[in-house]
Amino acid sequence: MAVIENPEILLYSRIRKSPFFYASRRHGVAKYSVYNHTYHPRHYGDPVAEYWHLLNGVTLWDVGVERQIEITGPDAFTFTNMLVPRDLTKCRVGQCKYVFITAPDGGIINDPVLLRLGENHFWLSLADSDVLLWAQGLAYNSGLDVTIREADVGPVQVQGPKSRDVMVDLFGEEILDIGYYYCREFELDGMDVVVSRTGYTSELGFEIYLRNASRDGVRLWDKVIEAGTPHGIEVIGPCHIRRIEGGILAWGCDIGLDTNPFEVGYGYEVSWMVDLKQEADFIGKEALRRIRDDGIGRKLVGVEIGGMPLGSFNDGSMIDPFPVYAPGGAEPVGKVTSACFSPRLEQNIGFAMVPIELAALGTELAVDRPGGTVPATVVEKPFIDPKKYVPKQDLHRLAAG
Repeated sequence: MAVIENPEILLYSRIRKSPFFYASRRHGVAKYSVYNHTYHPRHYGDPVAEYWHLLNGVTLWDVGVERQIEITGPDAFTFTNMLVPRDLTKCRVGQCKYVFITAPDGGIINDPVLLRLGENHFWLSLADSDVLLWAQGLAYNSGLDVTIREADVGPVQVQGPKSRDVMVDLFGEEILDIGYYYCREFELDGMDVVVSRTGYTSELGFEIYLRNASRDGVRLWDKVIEAGTPHGIEVIGPCHIRRIEGGILAWGCDIGLDTNPFEVGYGYEVSWMVDLKQEADFIGKEALRRIRDDGIGRKLVGVEIGGMPLGSFNDGSMIDPFPVYAPGGAEPVGKVTSACFSPRLEQNIGFAMVPIELAALGTELAVDRPGGTVPATVVEKPFIDPKKYVPKQDLHRLAAG
């Protein structure tokens, strides 16, 4: 029987739809996947064109799949600080943090963006794994007074260098006061929203978190499109070329339950992501202390990969991880977890999990990729703007410039 290379995804009632599903599909979704049990637009026909529009203009994304786990109650801070290995005493109200949720063995259950909306009020903006039942299970019999639920909140992302202009038109000059990884509450045409300076791009950008999203999702979408049209806004899917260039990891590909923060570069090099000096006895603390002291046997590294140009990652060009070999080796020693062709670098790039003895910069490897086995080299990551100067830009100075 012939293989259908691009089978359709079934649209039906069992899989959830984001609050923006019926609005975002108007723009010609070409490919969906399922993320957090929800249909997710991956691209609208040409991921490379979407990449260039993100770099040069302004883009709107349906990311309603980022389900919001809301933690409230008198003990919400204590509980949330137990859930993640970052020290949340260093997270102010109105601040956001990229965090891991770790298992007792130190594995990564999820890597959400945490928003602190009040002293005892948190949202976890989830990656693609179940956390609601995990958190509710931990709270049961914990003795802590917390309420954990999935809030009726849906985010969209407005990303790219012209995102600032669109957001000023929507919310006024106050939007310029939001710092990188901070958030603020606004009312927009009778809709309650939280706006954050975050995104999945390493570009200048924002996320708009809509309350009562099941009711107002389409209305918010139309409002953003209306404000963005004079600035040339385009609807796109998550730009994996840009996230790989920027060193952003994808749960289920680069990280997961079988990896720990030290293996993926968030432990030794970025010690604040796993704060073992804090007083809080967070889940996985003892395991992560042992891992730190004993050392790791493998590491996620950046790689340049030879051969013909790869695809954009979200176009179906990477169905499975690519096996990695030591030079002359007969058996795989690791795997490429995400890879794409970077139009700016004119190079195939990606992340690879390899034995620690093969993780040094400049190490030569071999990768079995579509088209054959090719040379690869361990290089620094992120590949572009490693200090995140672009997304951290001062919006007032940008306006003056």
